[in-house]
Amino acid sequence: MSATPRIGILGAGGRMGRILIQAVKEAGYQLGAAVERPESTLIGTDAGEMAGIGAVGVKVVGSLEEVVKDCDVVIDFTAPAATVHHLKVCRENGVAIVIGTTGLNDEQKAYLDESATETPVVYAANYSVGVNVSIKLLELASKVFGDTVDIEVIEAHHRHKVDAPSGTALMWGEAIAGALGRDLKKDAVYHREGHTGPRERQSIGFQTIRGGDIVGEHTAMFIADGERVEITHKATNRMNFASGAVRAAAWVVGCEARKYDMKDVLGFNEIKV
Repeated sequence: MSATPRIGILGAGGRMGRILIQAVKEAGYQLGAAVERPESTLIGTDAGEMAGIGAVGVKVVGSLEEVVKDCDVVIDFTAPAATVHHLKVCRENGVAIVIGTTGLNDEQKAYLDESATETPVVYAANYSVGVNVSIKLLELASKVFGDTVDIEVIEAHHRHKVDAPSGTALMWGEAIAGALGRDLKKDAVYHREGHTGPRERQSIGFQTIRGGDIVGEHTAMFIADGERVEITHKATNRMNFASGAVRAAAWVVGCEARKYDMKDVLGFNEIKV
């Protein structure tokens, strides 16, 4: 890991982008670049002033191509189509990328996997350290309970979130399914209405709530006859996501080309449950 990695922020003018710029400064790293859409009215402004931390001498630009050489790694919390383009630029220039974009389809995920053979990629639906700790707890609970419980995942986010279930909820579902030896694509239940019949034990249910300014709340319920275990994570602000992403960015600089996740960043793969 570089002592002072140059970190570029993509989607810099958005809510998450501005917080990421703050997180880079708080971590003591160098802001290498700030990128917005070409048509953005923020082009040419100082990225630090835009983020409310004072001038940093880095101007917001309209494309990653303009500044990719000024970065050791970039952080992308944008949209699927933009992320694919950014992956292409990073791949061509050998720059590492940390991706927090959710809602990627199978084709876009395949391109991400392909790109990771040529440049380091960290890809996670959630960069909160707490969320990733909770995944370890989910794996433990799943292995202990096995097929003796019904499992439901409930998630809640603000009214502006555009994908459902959340990427984190799906990440939790994958962790649970993996620990149980199940296939989430076959066993996930996203909708119940009308006469559904008895619940099938292997199902992993998902419930989605959208409203107000909820930052992010997730609960996994392991439900048996006579008792219930719940594992819950609640985010009260977005800085924990940003801090985790910046931590991942600093960690991945200098790593070999492959796909990583927060388990790698936090060393969780060395912890057996």
